[in-house]
Amino acid sequence: MRNYKLIDADCHTLEPAHIWTEYLPAKFHESAPQLVKDPDGGDAWQFQPGQPLMCIGLVTTPGRKYEDIKWTGSTYDDIRRSCFDGAARLEDMDYDGIDAEFLYPSQRTMYYFMGNKDREFHLAGVQAYNNWLSDEFCANDPERLFGLAQMPNLGVDAAIAEMERCKKKGFRGVILTAWPSGHDDLCAEDDRFFAAARDMGMPVSIHIFIQRKRNPRPTLEGPAAIGTMALAGMIMFPPIMCELIMSGLFDRYPELTLVGVETEVGWIPEALEQVDNFYWRNRTHTGVNIERLPSEYFHENFICTFISDRVGVKNRYEIGVRNMAWSTDFPHHGCDWPYSRKLVSEMFDSVPAEERFQICAGNMIRAYDLPYKAEAAAA
Repeated sequence: MRNYKLIDADCHTLEPAHIWTEYLPAKFHESAPQLVKDPDGGDAWQFQPGQPLMCIGLVTTPGRKYEDIKWTGSTYDDIRRSCFDGAARLEDMDYDGIDAEFLYPSQRTMYYFMGNKDREFHLAGVQAYNNWLSDEFCANDPERLFGLAQMPNLGVDAAIAEMERCKKKGFRGVILTAWPSGHDDLCAEDDRFFAAARDMGMPVSIHIFIQRKRNPRPTLEGPAAIGTMALAGMIMFPPIMCELIMSGLFDRYPELTLVGVETEVGWIPEALEQVDNFYWRNRTHTGVNIERLPSEYFHENFICTFISDRVGVKNRYEIGVRNMAWSTDFPHHGCDWPYSRKLVSEMFDSVPAEERFQICAGNMIRAYDLPYKAEAAAA
């Protein structure tokens, strides 16, 4: 039983150098990502010859000044071990005052496996990551390190099977990178997965957006990169939220919890106002038939995570105190380790203690049914 007060609702890992040789079957080692050098002598993962490298600089920034952050030049020897080592992560969490973390995979790596035409290789890569996260990284303290299992994109049956396997391994939720059916749009076939998630008590996370064949992943390079990275969640997630709500999913499965990850929250009041307005005006001719207003489903079924969002905190009543969860994005370049407590204190200045607790810990405790000391809420 933990006295959770500050829970990081969205952080990440960097896959360690040994992950593919130790967790991926030997027959796939030649096709696995290979560790190579980037142009500045840093470490990078090469997925296939001739393809751009997956440099590690911007996803391993804790301890560096903003002015020193860049994609290239970082090595596994000079970044903080907490990026890829669970025991070291706990030490850095203690230093930063973080009681627990919810851990998401590198989507760049997951895209590589999930975009491969070899179904066996696809599943092996996803399972290798899930096994490493559970058996090695989170095993250092399963009451503080909570892994979210990556779902494969091999059809609904494969996704349900992997969710069941990961539930047995102790995972408390899952992350979707694509709709379980593999279709570009949410469809009736996906219902079986969401029904299984509901039955297993597994909240479903979507990290910023859903990968679709017709809409390739946006680039994070060039002059537009800052805007793309800064606004990604608040631009890409709202259409996904609407797609889920307008499909009637939450009429069919009202107990389902959907977590929008790294979406920020300040945009939500205006978005809900407009979605409700356009729903009333267009529900008949579009054939949308849901039982309640779209905003009601958001307040009942969604939690959205944010990093630094003063506008959101100020407008928490319009967003919904129960619909917000604070996060750091550690060890990506959005985090401010080791100053989390300072930033939270500043962002939540004048916020009542009970509301601060719910946003910084309580909503994740509720969503993932974490055992905790009852006095935490009053602390």
